[in-house]
Amino acid sequence: MNERKRERPDDYFRDWKEREALAEGMIPLVGELSRRKNVKCYIYGKPLVNQAVTQIMKDHRYVRQVEENELSEFETFPVIKALSELNLGPAHIDIGRLAVEYYDKGDGVGMSVEEYVRQQVADLIGANTRPVAGPVDVVLYGFGRIGRLMARILIDKTDGGDSLRLRAVVVRKGKAPDDLVKRASLLRRDSVHGAFDGTIRVDEERQSFVANGNEVKVIYADSPDSIDYTAYGINNAIVIDNTGAWRDEAGLSQHLKSKGVSKVILTAPGKGEMKNVVAGINHGVIEDSDQIVSAASCTTNAIVPPLKAMDDRFGIISGHVETVHAYTNDQNLTDNYHHADRRGRSAPLNMVITETGAAKAVAKVLPQLEGKLTGNAIRVPIPNVSMAILNLTLGQATTKDEVNEYMRHIALHSEMRKQIDYSNSPEVVSSDFVGSRHACIFDAQATIVNGTQAVLYLWYDNEFGYSCQVFRILEQMAGINYARYPKKSK
Repeated sequence: MNERKRERPDDYFRDWKEREALAEGMIPLVGELSRRKNVKCYIYGKPLVNQAVTQIMKDHRYVRQVEENELSEFETFPVIKALSELNLGPAHIDIGRLAVEYYDKGDGVGMSVEEYVRQQVADLIGANTRPVAGPVDVVLYGFGRIGRLMARILIDKTDGGDSLRLRAVVVRKGKAPDDLVKRASLLRRDSVHGAFDGTIRVDEERQSFVANGNEVKVIYADSPDSIDYTAYGINNAIVIDNTGAWRDEAGLSQHLKSKGVSKVILTAPGKGEMKNVVAGINHGVIEDSDQIVSAASCTTNAIVPPLKAMDDRFGIISGHVETVHAYTNDQNLTDNYHHADRRGRSAPLNMVITETGAAKAVAKVLPQLEGKLTGNAIRVPIPNVSMAILNLTLGQATTKDEVNEYMRHIALHSEMRKQIDYSNSPEVVSSDFVGSRHACIFDAQATIVNGTQAVLYLWYDNEFGYSCQVFRILEQMAGINYARYPKKSK
């Protein structure tokens, strides 16, 4: 078994500078793998593409939570170097897990790092199978909070341009003469999520903006069935409707009447018989023939994964979901008329009790919990990051330590690790989770258990984390399927 060094360095600063240099050296290798070979590198699920040196080092540090041992750039750099020297086909490769399995778990006994890496990706060498036959056009119908974050994600993941391509956004014509400039400015600057990572230029003559080389047409329309997308060179597009104006199949089917559209994803709970999908949980219900699906709500995405985990292990007899939710654009800035109870009162000045359909919506994803959950919501004066509190009656007695350890394992090692993150810090607050790519973050410090009664606290970025869940459904609807390595992480 290969043995990793775990001793404290004699000189912390010198050790840091050496690891910093290695992290810096990873950047061009990771970039080359991504752009030229469509190979995406990760460290325990955290992407390395387009990351700064310090972020790469933080991602190494994160592995302590997973493996209860350090992961050093001294171990991962040789893995990335070995991969860069191979003729690889498109794939997602977790170099952190490869390194740990080589050094800690003895998988590469008697082999050099280069030999081990070659063995692990042997069937990828010389492969030319693409994750999808050709580029898939994507259109954002609406350009609000979720629309602009989806644009950021799509642009960030364009890479070589042979998978998903954001081709257009559709909005209603604004009153300002510089409407296009204003739209681009909202993408460039965000009060919650910060500046756009890259460059944006406006081409008014072509009625488009160009973000990191991606030309995105801005189409003005008043209805979803009146657009000829083929006139813009857009074909068989997947439309992401983030307006929430239409929530049933009849309304959303209007998109399919426009030339150039093949499928529609709704970024809100779907009504009627429409499939409500939470990525990582019931995504298997999506069939190739499906033209319209719902990505459910941000709260449904946050609570379904931990509810499934708890039901699988302990059984859920009944429960109540209380959502402490950031205010949204639906509320008023100052007191004014609103059709809903209480929501007319000033959002930045009040906590507002309101209803949520998330608890009932759970049954559309987890039918076994139908009728077992109630729910309510409190809107609070913060612009982003919410919390769901699950008060559950379980089928068997347990302890706080048992629940926390179980959820830690689920968050770090299970098939739900992209949906559930894990925090064991007594100091975290809502702003610490802005930009989280997970559907929720389990707060172990806040867990309360008394026999069969358990109270779980879940943070979630109701904007960005949810948008990442929508993107995962988008990839599936587009038929994108990457080979993933290592094939079986232990």
